[in-house]
Amino acid sequence: MGSMSAPASTLEGAVQAALATVDDPEIRRPITDLGMVQGFTVQDGLVKVDLLLTVAGCPLRDKLTSDITAAVTKIPGITGAEINFGVMNEEQRKALQTTLRGGGTAEPVIPFAQPGSRTRVYAVASGKGGVGKSSVTVNLAAALAKRGLSVGVVDADIYGHSVPRMLGVEARPTRVEDMIMPPQSHGVKVISIGMFTAGNAAVVWRGPMLHRALQQFLADVYWGDLDVLLLDLPPGTGDVAISLAQLLPNAEILVVTTPQMAAAEVAERAGAIALQTHQRLVGVVENMSWLELPDGSRMEVFGAGGGQTVAESLTQTVGARVPLLGQIPLDTRVREAGDAGNPIVLADPEAPAAKALDAVADKLAVRRESLVGKPLGLMVTTK
Repeated sequence: MGSMSAPASTLEGAVQAALATVDDPEIRRPITDLGMVQGFTVQDGLVKVDLLLTVAGCPLRDKLTSDITAAVTKIPGITGAEINFGVMNEEQRKALQTTLRGGGTAEPVIPFAQPGSRTRVYAVASGKGGVGKSSVTVNLAAALAKRGLSVGVVDADIYGHSVPRMLGVEARPTRVEDMIMPPQSHGVKVISIGMFTAGNAAVVWRGPMLHRALQQFLADVYWGDLDVLLLDLPPGTGDVAISLAQLLPNAEILVVTTPQMAAAEVAERAGAIALQTHQRLVGVVENMSWLELPDGSRMEVFGAGGGQTVAESLTQTVGARVPLLGQIPLDTRVREAGDAGNPIVLADPEAPAAKALDAVADKLAVRRESLVGKPLGLMVTTK
């Protein structure tokens, strides 16, 4: 910069500081930290920035342009910004990857499985399909994000991946080298098997491939520092549930059931798996509990008491209290809001179903203590 007069160098410093306040919309870290700002010049109140994008087809140019303009025009004497976009070369992308991974670890690790991880991991399980597990998952995710928590969802329901639609996620994941940036909606980061298949193709995979896919979703996706990670599991107790237990031994299981006895018994089996995998059961959510009629009475379409039965039975089975976290009434608005990609807790927060889901989210919105130095009592399982 040579022998600049004091005001010019302070102006440069102010611009540098302003750019440091702009986050990359996908990675959510300052563009200056990510090596995206190649340089800038200031001339006659105009800041010209050379900005490197992580990928060529970056859809977020407009957002970056407006964010940078807003940041630098706060400086007295700066009237605008002009941004010249370039693309990172392979070396720069590798450097970015190292920055994001926090050092040169070649083998992708699952951050949530590390002893120091403070992310609460909730695996949403059910014994059978059709109990509204996905709508419970997306509403809990949206409700937790609404509280200002950093939330991610892995749609691990290989055969019925509906989470992206219900959360209104349209974007595809972007790649930086071999890292995947998850798209987000309503403040929730989402990754789904459906994002990697053509159109609405069915996923016909055997266990080992499912295991590898789940491993990738947990290790190769750049989640950032999450407070809560929710996993929407396929119904039943198959390969995915077993893989999950191996990959994330600290995941806590949330069992979703309906009041119906048949569903309750199946849910009980799903919960009992936690005994074999040594995972904690965080509680039971009873969905479709009753339909509120215009006269204020309740019609119990699917019977009554299933959620309570499951909670009591699991409490006995595991020898630790498994609470009934909530009962969610049947409401067509839950489905309509899900179809529209705007979960009911956001679309209609006063609806009884939304209030019940919010109350469950309250009970889950607790950050984990760091487990460093604490014995976990895990069993070693061989793959």
